[in-house]
Amino acid sequence: MEGHRPRLVLLALTQLIVALDYNIVYVALPGIGSALGFGPSSVQWVVSAYSVGLGGLLLFGGRAVDRLGARRMFVTGLALYGAASLAGGLASGAGTLVAARAVQGAGGALLTPATLALIYRGFAEGPARNRALGAWGMAGSAGLAAGSLLGGVLTHYLGWEWVFFVNVPLALGCALAAPRLLPADPTRAPGSFDVPGAVLATAGSALLVFGLASGPDAGWASPRAAGSLAAGAVLFAVLLAVEARTRDPLIPLRLARGRGPATTMVVIAVFQGTLGGGYYILTSYLQPVLGYSSLEAGLTFLPLTLVCMLAALKATPVLLGRWGIRTTLAVSTAGTGAGIAAMVAGTTAGGGFWTLLPGSVVWGLFGGVAFVTLFASAGAGVPPDQQGVASGLASSAKEIGGALGLAVFVAIANGPGDLLHGLHAAGWAAAAATVAGGLIALVLKPARPEIRDGESASLEGALR
Repeated sequence: MEGHRPRLVLLALTQLIVALDYNIVYVALPGIGSALGFGPSSVQWVVSAYSVGLGGLLLFGGRAVDRLGARRMFVTGLALYGAASLAGGLASGAGTLVAARAVQGAGGALLTPATLALIYRGFAEGPARNRALGAWGMAGSAGLAAGSLLGGVLTHYLGWEWVFFVNVPLALGCALAAPRLLPADPTRAPGSFDVPGAVLATAGSALLVFGLASGPDAGWASPRAAGSLAAGAVLFAVLLAVEARTRDPLIPLRLARGRGPATTMVVIAVFQGTLGGGYYILTSYLQPVLGYSSLEAGLTFLPLTLVCMLAALKATPVLLGRWGIRTTLAVSTAGTGAGIAAMVAGTTAGGGFWTLLPGSVVWGLFGGVAFVTLFASAGAGVPPDQQGVASGLASSAKEIGGALGLAVFVAIANGPGDLLHGLHAAGWAAAAATVAGGLIALVLKPARPEIRDGESASLEGALR
């Protein structure tokens, strides 16, 4: 593992950047909405535009990783991500910021599957990969923790623009380090690139995410929402027909139809949908309801994400070694739902940091384990030449689920009655959906736990 340490640090740092941007934006949403003229529902487009760009191109990005090389796509994704972050910080209008976020998502659509493919290919399935994914998940949790706090500090003292500017030097540094730390890409993989499949998958995914994100703002029966969802569903039906007849398809249907990958994608979609909904609920409770400043809101997120980071680093490899993927995923996902429920119970009119703390700890503990386990499941048993598309499928489910969850929970929270009542209704729904995701995980085929290479030892051994 010693020789892999610099590479793993780079891959983990990249995940930290992506996670940092995810949470840092949530804390800055009220300031962005006021400065650029977003409405209460339309401000979600600061998040949703990123999901449209990312979700629309992930399947293309995953196959590009397999065909064109993981390192090339890694560097290209970082370049797009950094340039779009700079444009977002310089935006003077809502449309410009939304466009920048969509391009940022396109960069993430190359970066995410490239990062996961480099982990899947560089670490053997079993304890070594579990430890590497634990470090990757820990870095993501650290990014969430830093995003919560840093977003509050930057927005409070420098302005919302800096939640985008902070990504620029980080992305640039990783892009410059990649050629030295990552293995060179092999010559172009054999086989053709499925252009019709890429066009259909990109358009279909983008339309689905766009329709889901448009519902709370334009109305679910509007042409923008309902029309986009219908068109996206039609394109996906055409995609399946095309892929079944393509010699070298963008999406190997045998991979997508397998019980393990299909179940994993469903659980990922549920988990990410309730994660985004939970963050929206918590942010809306702390700032509009309690009147917290962005800095105070960021500090309130800190226990959740710090516990999540420690769980990913310390607990996940041990549990995967002892219980296997199915049991670990079912228990951790259901436990995440229990944590969300405890957090919702603490969102009282006279509550605050201390009433939210118990739920934050439980949510962080189980959520950190669940996040890493989901992506361990996504790469399990997948051939090396399909690791890119496997990570693309998993990440597509994550983004579509996130867009669906955010749209649904925003709609519930902004329904009839006062805001706190709506947030409670959305929170209980999110908790119930997450527990259901844990039950769905039981459909996975059980596997004998692997206890090798000192799996029960601390993950820090992976970094020494």
